[in-house]
Amino acid sequence: MIPAENGKPNQSQSNGSSGNGQSQNSDILTTRQGHPVSDNQNLRTVGNRGPATLENYQFLEKMSHFDRERIPERVVHARGTGAHGFFEAYGMVGNEPISKYTRAKLFQEKGKRTPTFVRFSTVGHGIHSPETLRDPRGFAVKFYTEDGNWDLVGNNLKIFFIRDAIKFPDLIHSQKPDPVTNIQSGERIFDFICNTPEAMHMVTFLFSPWGIPANYRQMQGSGVNTYKWVNKEGAGVLVKYHWEPLQGIKNLTQAQAQEIQGKNFNHATQDLYEAIERGDYPQWELNVQIMEDGEHPELGFDPLDDTKLWPQDQFPWYPIGKMTLNRNPVNFFAEVEQSAFGTGVLVDGLDFSDDKMLQGRTFSYSDTQRYRVGANYLQLPINAPIKKVATNQRDGQMAYHQDIVPGLNPHVNYEPSSLEGLKEAPEAGKDHTPSYSANLVRQKIDRTNDFKQAGERYRLHEDWEKDDLISNLVNALAPANKIIQDKMIELCTKCDFEYGQRLADGIKKATEMVMKEKEMMMKENGKALSGSDAQKEEAVQQAEEMSTEAKPY
Repeated sequence: MIPAENGKPNQSQSNGSSGNGQSQNSDILTTRQGHPVSDNQNLRTVGNRGPATLENYQFLEKMSHFDRERIPERVVHARGTGAHGFFEAYGMVGNEPISKYTRAKLFQEKGKRTPTFVRFSTVGHGIHSPETLRDPRGFAVKFYTEDGNWDLVGNNLKIFFIRDAIKFPDLIHSQKPDPVTNIQSGERIFDFICNTPEAMHMVTFLFSPWGIPANYRQMQGSGVNTYKWVNKEGAGVLVKYHWEPLQGIKNLTQAQAQEIQGKNFNHATQDLYEAIERGDYPQWELNVQIMEDGEHPELGFDPLDDTKLWPQDQFPWYPIGKMTLNRNPVNFFAEVEQSAFGTGVLVDGLDFSDDKMLQGRTFSYSDTQRYRVGANYLQLPINAPIKKVATNQRDGQMAYHQDIVPGLNPHVNYEPSSLEGLKEAPEAGKDHTPSYSANLVRQKIDRTNDFKQAGERYRLHEDWEKDDLISNLVNALAPANKIIQDKMIELCTKCDFEYGQRLADGIKKATEMVMKEKEMMMKENGKALSGSDAQKEEAVQQAEEMSTEAKPY
């Protein structure tokens, strides 16, 4: 322990007393203020479906700290690339005018074009990590509309690991490197997942070939969360967004990805850049699913649950427009690295649902941009709307202009005012005013149904996809603690009996091979490791033994 200053131990390196009479060796989870956390699973919400409340101090502290854990790259979605383009509206939803459902101006006229910028990314890995790693891909689109910016921020996969935003820091921590060794491990990831049954649907996608898209051009995109559309009368409907690539969809097996990675770990960025340079502009059609607003007890799942898909036979996809990417960035840092997206950036006619993950993301995304890029990140050209900005916000770090309207009184930076200041805008339509009647609680949703859609997805996989899924899970779980292996086998069995049986058989076979490897290694060097740990240790030794000695200079 570092000597105390003014009688107080240096807590940055101390492992002893915290200075408040309690031992730091307690296994009780607390906030940074030392408050014991009795519920780390649920936000405080109006009813168990949401919405969340602003006085969620435990969540706000946890998420705010999480948003500031990395400098200067993004905490998540650090590795990425981007391109400019445009969105062309169809003006219709099926055979009906789109105005029946939403008053958002960018959708109303057939052929209307809106400039866009898209950033593709991997989620969990660092800024220079290979683009062949198993990871969800980010698919974030910024629409520069006449009513200001709209950010549709999603992933390639249409679902997610968790349904409550308070678990997001825990999820990402489990996927990041060990805080002691700085090495990622399957054991850490599956220690979290085996205690989070709602993640099984995502796992069944992610550890199949769907977890490694061939490139950014040939992958789907999704808003993931449930949003709302609002029409001029203020009536709202629930919507899901889906981007469908007109280039087709291609995925990689683990073996194919490893072969590509040995040749080029920037292959997806290069593929997108070169396609646009040669005039082979990638396109995606934007589809929506629409559902009447409400709890829908007739469904076997909650429509706000982002770990679930809305069945297409019940909620068909309606194409509403097409996006084309036709221009590469001139400066990668200025346009891609400094680009900033947020799920709360909606234009009139678009609205939030009560999806608890969406509301958590809405705080987190914009908060992390203000930390990462700065308070005036929206003044950067890549983030600024095409519409003239007129606010009473002033100053802040790196401010290089003020939102002053020519002809108005520059001395007035407040509203209301009688001295020629800014005025409120006229209403574009009636407000959407959903009503609530529920207690303030910390609860999971009622219809968790964690295994049905995961089992359906397993059965929908083609044989080669199932083979790759089982192989990837076995390789990740073979070195893990047996408690974690057993829990994962149990969860997979609940999804589908064959799914669980194949995983159990695979782990058993891998364990038997590991035992043989241990015996051989013990004979050779008196040291025993298991499974992929043995392979990693072998790679460490190979780097020294196979290398060529060099003379100093």
